[in-house]
Amino acid sequence: MKPRKNARRERGNERGGSYGKPARSGGRNGSSRGDSSRGGSYGSIDRGKPRRTNVKHSSKGKERELDGTQVEGRQAVREMLIAQKRRVFEVYIADDIENVAIVDDIIALAADQRVPLHRVARKDIERMARSEAPQGVIAKGAELPEADLGDFLREMGEKPFIVAIDGVTDPGNLGAILRSCDGAGVTGVLLPKHRAVHITPTAAKSAAGAAEYVPIALVSGLPTALRQLKEAGVWIVGLHDAADKSVWELGSLATEPICLVLGAEGPGLSRLVRERCDVLLSIPMRGALSSLNVSAAAALATYEVVRARRSTT
Repeated sequence: MKPRKNARRERGNERGGSYGKPARSGGRNGSSRGDSSRGGSYGSIDRGKPRRTNVKHSSKGKERELDGTQVEGRQAVREMLIAQKRRVFEVYIADDIENVAIVDDIIALAADQRVPLHRVARKDIERMARSEAPQGVIAKGAELPEADLGDFLREMGEKPFIVAIDGVTDPGNLGAILRSCDGAGVTGVLLPKHRAVHITPTAAKSAAGAAEYVPIALVSGLPTALRQLKEAGVWIVGLHDAADKSVWELGSLATEPICLVLGAEGPGLSRLVRERCDVLLSIPMRGALSSLNVSAAAALATYEVVRARRSTT
């Protein structure tokens, strides 16, 4: 099979920008629901008994939704083969690639799973590539399977930890967020079906294999999905750089079913998404800049939930 020519490379959008715009003063979004005198502990707040609701599942049409059909980079391809969550159609390796352990792993895994492996010229790899640095390895496979929103709620006794991503458009940022989510043991990730990046080759490479393991649900409208989570007993916590409380004040709220919401590069959380949040928290900034890159903020905040859960159990 000849590699296709003239493939466009992904450039992605600007990776800088904030994870939240300044909030309007007053109203539900201008203050959190916790008692500041309790040192950030939200455990005493009574939202009533959680009730089960009919959760809308992701639609699975014939068109590509989550994608992930082309994976580039050595770590991402190796994890794709190890995970065995979907069929791998073929693997391409540059014929001048250096003899290192990770490449030997890919070759052995492909042989063990009877995946066709093609040795091609480096220039052919570069023509096929849709990321900046495929590292001489590309795999093609079935689309990543989508999770349902209901999958994240079926075992509420395990106190799910969900991450919702509000319109991130840079594939490198999405991949880095997924890598942090995998490391922090996140139950699943919510992605908007529209106006947001999905699992492109650049996102898969940046995720370094995490896209194979973190369940991802596509939702038609993130505000609606957040409302459904709230009705099921999940606390909605938005990262917002103008919030009065910081992530260090998460306290016992981390021990509850929780959904951490991350905003897009630049604009941050959309108005409707902010209105669905129970609590808005910021990451303290001690320098001249007002916020972190969204993927850096995701890493810090997800591990703060992990730390808070360990310290309160």
